[in-house]
Amino acid sequence: MILSDATISALLERQILRIAPLEEGQIQPASVDIRLGNTFAVVRDSPSGVLTMENEIEYHTIRADSYLLLPGQFVLATTMEFVALPDDLTAFVEGRSSLGRMGLFIQNAGWVDPGFQGEITLELYNANRFAIELKAGRRIGQLVFAKMDRAARNPYRGKYQGQTGATGSRVFLDREARTE
Repeated sequence: MILSDATISALLERQILRIAPLEEGQIQPASVDIRLGNTFAVVRDSPSGVLTMENEIEYHTIRADSYLLLPGQFVLATTMEFVALPDDLTAFVEGRSSLGRMGLFIQNAGWVDPGFQGEITLELYNANRFAIELKAGRRIGQLVFAKMDRAARNPYRGKYQGQTGATGSRVFLDREARTE
């Protein structure tokens, strides 16, 4: 079941769901607007020119109020908001249609697990032939919340728990990476 603005507001008021900072105008009929933070990360060049899932990837992190995303460029960014979900609530991250129409693809695997706490890292890609100026504080997407039929047996406590800032891939920590 997708949560309504009234239910989202009630959960926030009772601090069952936490989102901070949050302004009242961010709560929409069936979602909460999320804003672009001021941290961006790009993959550092490597001598091999190859990224693997077994090795830690190095990133160059930039703190700025604006970032110029060049055509065909990929960057990690973060939300302004720190989100804490209870163990019986999940969220979908959806990009804004207005930004998609500019050629900005917004993703974060699209899913926030029950029990997750942290800022949400967004993967941004410019599919346009023009550069796109990104500005911290601007609405970048929305969180759509869904109530689960019961609390998760194993809520999220993974490698991104508590993340802040644009957080790079930690795929090298996956169980299967350690067993090879």
